[in-house]
Amino acid sequence: MNQIQLKRGKEESLLRFHPWVFSGAIQHVDDDVDEGDVVRVVTADGRFIAVGHYQEGSIAVRVLSFRDVPIDDAFWASRLQSALNMRIAIGLADAAANTTYRLVHGEGDHLPGLIIDVYGHTAVMQAHSIGMHRCRRQIADRLVEVMGRRVTNVYYKSETTLPFMDTENGFLYGGSDDNIAVENGLKFYVDWLRGQKTGFFVDQRENRALLERYAHGRRVLNMFCYTGGFSFYALRGGAGLVHSVDSSAKAIDLTNRNVNLNFPDDSRHQAFCEDAFKFMERSTQAQGPTYNLIILDPPAFAKHRGALHNALKGYTRLNQKALQMIEPGGLLFTFSCSQVVSKDHFRNAVFTAAALAGRKVRILHQLHQPADHPVNIYHPEGEYLKGLVLYVE
Repeated sequence: MNQIQLKRGKEESLLRFHPWVFSGAIQHVDDDVDEGDVVRVVTADGRFIAVGHYQEGSIAVRVLSFRDVPIDDAFWASRLQSALNMRIAIGLADAAANTTYRLVHGEGDHLPGLIIDVYGHTAVMQAHSIGMHRCRRQIADRLVEVMGRRVTNVYYKSETTLPFMDTENGFLYGGSDDNIAVENGLKFYVDWLRGQKTGFFVDQRENRALLERYAHGRRVLNMFCYTGGFSFYALRGGAGLVHSVDSSAKAIDLTNRNVNLNFPDDSRHQAFCEDAFKFMERSTQAQGPTYNLIILDPPAFAKHRGALHNALKGYTRLNQKALQMIEPGGLLFTFSCSQVVSKDHFRNAVFTAAALAGRKVRILHQLHQPADHPVNIYHPEGEYLKGLVLYVE
């Protein structure tokens, strides 16, 4: 196995089990190492410290193990079994009312660069590293073996996460046109062919359930609705009116289909294909419906640290507009899924928005990603989803 040798003293983070080796820490790379290869990482004096996937870029090695073990069928089966055991322990893997959950969450499940979401009997696998892409068929075989009756199809979806690679989305195992899954008893279509991420935002499951508790009798505005998850939870919760807004026509079509799947011809719901800021500005100026429950769940405003400043300005502007338009006694569910935006960053942006809007605001809940999106204690960067539920006077 090829080796990566670190500069002297650069092994400290690995001794604390952080699963990344940055390019600046590397002294020497064996000549015949290719991207995606499994490599041994050794210290300056040649001591083994980790084994992982090599890739050019800032993160040069994603650590698979801190033990000197072969990365073979037994390794993949063991890691996948460990991930499944945790989902069984928290009551997700075999729940009849919930056939949707994340089985593998990258570093959180000690498989950096790999995401696997389960929708009914179909697992959607997504690679975020060349190494995982190269191992995709081996992983899919072990996945079917470990999951048994739970999974009969494995769909691979990495065209958007590895755009520089010659990847092709498609089934690695089985094949199915049944793309209806269940979450907390509600049905929805999963667009794993053309949809964002793996086809649905599994990470908002618990937060959607919380919103349902507060929705009764409220007039709800769901901004950046994507597939309408918060919208059909609000309808089940007894909302008097639900408006869904997204700039994507495909998202609006899927939202309407999901709402009709659960609440056919329900006149309480209406969807709008429009830019979020333009919709909110128009709603503020017009004598149209007012809202006393607003959801802000935008896409990541910052993909890297260089975009942090502009992202925080965007979060402030967005929340200020929502706080200006919400009725007294209203609730605001507001989120950030940008990994580089910390909890403190996000909270300060919302604090600034409240001050600029001149509203009295109280924090009712501080929200985060669910248990099937675990955070590796040695990799705090994995805590990416932040949310607040605010009571606005």
